Amino acid sequence: MRVLVVTNMYPTAADPAFGTFVRDEVEALRRLGVAADVLFINGKTSRWNYLWGVGRFWWRLARRRYDLVHAHYALTGLIARMQWCLPLVVTFHGAEVALGWPARFSRWLRDRVDAVIVTSRRVQEDLGAPQATVIPPGVDFERFKPGDRTAARQALGLPLDKELVLFVGRAAWDKRLDAVEEAVRLLQAGRPGVELVKVSGQPHEMVPVYMNACDVLLLISTYEGSPMVVKEALACNLPVVAADVGDVAELIGGVEGCALCDGTPEDAARQLARVLAQGRLTAGRQAVAHLSVEASARRVMAVYRQVSKT
Repeated sequence: MRVLVVTNMYPTAADPAFGTFVRDEVEALRRLGVAADVLFINGKTSRWNYLWGVGRFWWRLARRRYDLVHAHYALTGLIARMQWCLPLVVTFHGAEVALGWPARFSRWLRDRVDAVIVTSRRVQEDLGAPQATVIPPGVDFERFKPGDRTAARQALGLPLDKELVLFVGRAAWDKRLDAVEEAVRLLQAGRPGVELVKVSGQPHEMVPVYMNACDVLLLISTYEGSPMVVKEALACNLPVVAADVGDVAELIGGVEGCALCDGTPEDAARQLARVLAQGRLTAGRQAVAHLSVEASARRVMAVYRQVSKT
């Protein structure tokens, strides 16, 4: 089976953390025998790239025969839907189905593709797509695994005698870094030995080092589909405090040592204090063992076979 993957998120040398979950899925599909080519349309650097992407898309189709097209996100899904010769699968990852004009556009596209994949049941509900297949992006368990905390801190030059709260993500409005910083400031009033560690734009292979160095991950985003950072933290047995967004409640609800918060800095600080007081790692890796990138890729392949009859 030969597939053209069209995406506006994919790692580059300049931005190695951008869309790593799409790359990991593509590589897992390739290991399963799918001949997957990637057309990356970098709308982050210039919106004009979407216009140029139309020509690049048709050039790919003219040069090679494909069995289907798989687009990630709605804008690249529109480009992929400019042809009707090949089946089209679109994965909706999160906020584009719930916020502003992208939400309206996502619903329009939803009804004009051959198969819809969503990353969580909440995205499925917000998209209004009961027929969609829920496939959370999987975790690379070879990369994300428990490690020695002291060694990780020494490797990163982090203090050995502090309680470290980890934030991983872009400094974008929806990630609410300002609220994360406020939560840590409130926490420091009662625990002066706490520090915030911010990780943004780092190569993906460095993220598990930070996770093994820190004491707890904090995520209080406005909206998430199936946040990779939470699943990756659990794979490292790192405690997580997070708002109830995406599938977070499903991921950490039964994991002792993790906590849900209401998304405010005040409650985030309270839950961080409670988790840090326990002072131990979690059994998170066992809780997400079924969410490997290989298992996710196999489920995506099943969708491919359904729409391509290959």
